[in-house]
This record gives sequence, structure tokens and C-alpha cells, in this order.
Amino acid sequence: MQRKRFEDMTCPIARSLERVGEWWSMLILRDAFYGLTRFDEFQSSLGIAPNMLSRRLGALVEAGLLERRRYSERPVRYEYVLTPRGLDFRPVLLSLMAWGSRHFAPEGISLFLEDDRTGRAAEPVLVDAHTGAPITRERHLVRAGPAANERMRARIESAHRRRAPDRHQTLSSH
Repeated sequence: MQRKRFEDMTCPIARSLERVGEWWSMLILRDAFYGLTRFDEFQSSLGIAPNMLSRRLGALVEAGLLERRRYSERPVRYEYVLTPRGLDFRPVLLSLMAWGSRHFAPEGISLFLEDDRTGRAAEPVLVDAHTGAPITRERHLVRAGPAANERMRARIESAHRRRAPDRHQTLSSH
């Protein structure tokens, strides 16, 4: 059975999943943020089959998240370096790490984000770049943009109608 393709959907979440939604892709990107760049380093870290690693690295290069650079002529060898698009994925991974630690680590925290200046644990939060206010369900709504198709507009409007009683109650209780 062939998996569904998301690249033609107008939803940015679906399009993002097309590029990084396969679990090996996210783990490769995680390791790239740890400084790994070479095929054998990724393979050793992940325990992934070489053919699968080749496919996933190729897909990440094609998606513009990694750049393939030659580092040896004899034998010909390549490294995989994060691109600006790949570097922009770091907050997503850090958020996923914090979420996983909060909800799926019954044994306790195995990784955390630390403020290098203070030595304190840091908690990633999503904030509005214009106001600095944390993004919350109560204050912020997802809206259909100019490129949204009718199906997306209907889905978003339906979500707003379902949420309207909750939003009104939350706002009137303040």
C-alpha cells in the first residue's frame, strides 16, 4: 500500500509533514543539531539500515533541510549540513522534546533545554513575535489565509463555530 502524499495540499502542516513527517527524518535532523554530519555517524547513532538512511538523507536534501557537501575526493565522501531551512526546524524539535518529556517520560527527564548563561532549565514556549505574548488557545485563532481553498476555509470555519461557546464563556468569565 502506498502512503498518501501531502505535497499538493494547501495546509502548511500537511506540507511540512511531507518533508519531515517520517520518524527517521526527525531523528536525522535531531542528530544534525547535535553536530553529526556524516553518513556513518548518522547510521551509528540511529542504528538505521543504510538503504533507509540514504533515502531519508536524500529526501531531506531534496526538501532543502540539509545540504550535501563533498568532504573527501578519494574515496568520494559527503557530509550533510543543516541549511537555513533546516536550522528553522530547531524550535519544532525543541517543542517536541519538551512535550515528550512532559507527557511520555514516566522514568523522568532524559533531556532538557538549558540556558547557557544561567544554567537553569528553559521551557520552550511559542510567542507572538510582534507582541511577545505567549500563543494561547484563548487568545489566538487559526484563520484561513488568501491561498486557502474552500475545503480548508470550511474546516476552519467549522472549528470556529464549535469553539465559539467555549471562547465566549472564557471571555465572559474574566
